[in-house]
Amino acid sequence: MRILHFDCFAGISGDMTLGALVDAGADSAALVRELDKLGLEGWKLEFRREERNGITGTRAVVDTGEDHYGHGHDHHEHEHEHDCHHDHGHDHDHHEHEHEHDHHEYDHEHDCHHDHDHHGHEHAHRSWKDIRELLETSGLGAGAKKRALDIFSRVADAESRVHGVPVDEITFHEVGALDSIIDIAGTAICLDMLAPDLITSSEIELGGGTVTCAHGVLPVPAPATQLLVRGLPVKTGGFNREMTTPTGAAILAASVDRFIVTGEGSGIFRDITTGTGIGTRKMDKPNILRVSLRESAEGAGGEIPEPLVLLEANIDDMTGEALGFLMERFFDTGALDAVFVPVTMKKSRPGTLVSVLARPEKSGALRDCFFRYSSTIGLREIPVNRFCLRRGERIMRGGFGEAREKLVFQDGEKPFRSKIEFEDRARVARERRVPLDQAERIIREESDGQ
Repeated sequence: MRILHFDCFAGISGDMTLGALVDAGADSAALVRELDKLGLEGWKLEFRREERNGITGTRAVVDTGEDHYGHGHDHHEHEHEHDCHHDHGHDHDHHEHEHEHDHHEYDHEHDCHHDHDHHGHEHAHRSWKDIRELLETSGLGAGAKKRALDIFSRVADAESRVHGVPVDEITFHEVGALDSIIDIAGTAICLDMLAPDLITSSEIELGGGTVTCAHGVLPVPAPATQLLVRGLPVKTGGFNREMTTPTGAAILAASVDRFIVTGEGSGIFRDITTGTGIGTRKMDKPNILRVSLRESAEGAGGEIPEPLVLLEANIDDMTGEALGFLMERFFDTGALDAVFVPVTMKKSRPGTLVSVLARPEKSGALRDCFFRYSSTIGLREIPVNRFCLRRGERIMRGGFGEAREKLVFQDGEKPFRSKIEFEDRARVARERRVPLDQAERIIREESDGQ
């Protein structure tokens, strides 16, 4: 089983992720060809070999061809994607600010904002609604497109929640939006290229000190970052600067299958390759992001052991409507699975066994869900191991468009079971006006074999 592991001991940002994934083996030329399918103009993506504190790696640089803040250096030394704002009377003296691509001495108020009362702002803007449409209608592969939309939507949603405005009213400065689109879509494309079966991550270093944004001087993390890492294992104080940006946090939140906290261990594996993403800022500690491609030695026959938590409660005094709402809240909070089983309780009363499966870092939030949205006054929390067969995905193309096929492996490199995603079967069934099983046959028969 191929595992991609993020080592976030110095935090994470969008461009450092892109540099690390290319350094780990993603084809940079193929990446640029895929990014061209976005139909965007005015950018150039470069990968430079640089070193920090004696460690060599790859630095990703998006050249937008604009000196957006009036500086006489590479535009990519500014952070644009961060915290959106209401105050549009900007001071453009940013000489000590750096792009997200270097962990983050920048002014967050120059990242994005909502559409009300621009006060004559002189820069063009791109709304989240426009960016979403751009990604949805692009020629990116289905897997990369889905992941890019997931990552970007998390950033936009966090900004929306910070400022209390509808998400479609969130806008990004044109140059900053371009940087973020390239970083996020590029990361999604690279992850498709590397095709790991599982993505893991260390705890996330947020840094320390303060950040300056439209809300004033605030302690690290910035508001949007704090929302994006909610429920994820984080640590602070390793650096006296902001080390994780909203884009970096959103990439992890959308992509990581399992976080490995200090002392837990990650099992037995063999490193295939390691990639290092280089940040712009030079510090007394290495400003890098390290990713590793690994081959797991765990599990017989391809099973993947995963430590999880099972939360359970017996309930006999809730209506069906209330139980349905409870299940919605479980999944919204991060449950991997939730089931309701009819049981006979004491005094021969009919009741419901409510069982929720979750990763350990989500157990606190799910306990709160039990007590907030159900009538129980107690629950059981049991550590369990889940074993999964190795999974993969293949894109099928033909007259039906694109469809994703889920693959399951047990022994060897050939899948022994596969199934086409429901959403793609349903789309073809609606378009051809046929039942679901016939839609699957159409997809398989018309597929060009890719």
